[in-house]
Amino acid sequence: MAMGSDEEPGAAGPALPLVRLNHVSFQCASVEESAAFYQRVLGFQLVRRPASLDFGGAWLHRYGMGIHLLQRGSDPDAPPVARPPAAINPKGNHISFQCADMGLMKARLGDMRLEFVAARVRDGETVVEQLFFHDPDGNMIEICDCEKLPVVPLADAASAGLPDLVVPMPRDVHG
Repeated sequence: MAMGSDEEPGAAGPALPLVRLNHVSFQCASVEESAAFYQRVLGFQLVRRPASLDFGGAWLHRYGMGIHLLQRGSDPDAPPVARPPAAINPKGNHISFQCADMGLMKARLGDMRLEFVAARVRDGETVVEQLFFHDPDGNMIEICDCEKLPVVPLADAASAGLPDLVVPMPRDVHG
């Protein structure tokens, strides 16, 4: 790799100037109920929204990221929101928060009488603890100590027994 290059070894192209996840956004039946949930359960804080936003909602922030709550029904063109799932499914779509004390978090969820599913992921001697639960609108949240697992880039998908999952990126998109 040439000095000064933005390319990482094995990367599909130049590194992008992305820094981190900024926020996730959820439509809510009740912004007030959902905002209270994220404050009470996960410790998020309400922050000011831009005055130019002319629809109901709330912004919360903590842990270097935001959660934007949008009042369902504020936008007549918005797609309908699916009903909350009946059961907590750890394989479903979710957002995940890294946790430094899983025992404390499990006790906190129990004290709040919040329904959750506990799971474990094993990789050799490494054991990752996971807690999954829903917010008031059925969005799934995971709390985990996932940083125990190393992030190991695959040189190629075939060596991991996977189909070719890497999409080739064109080198010159301006052609």
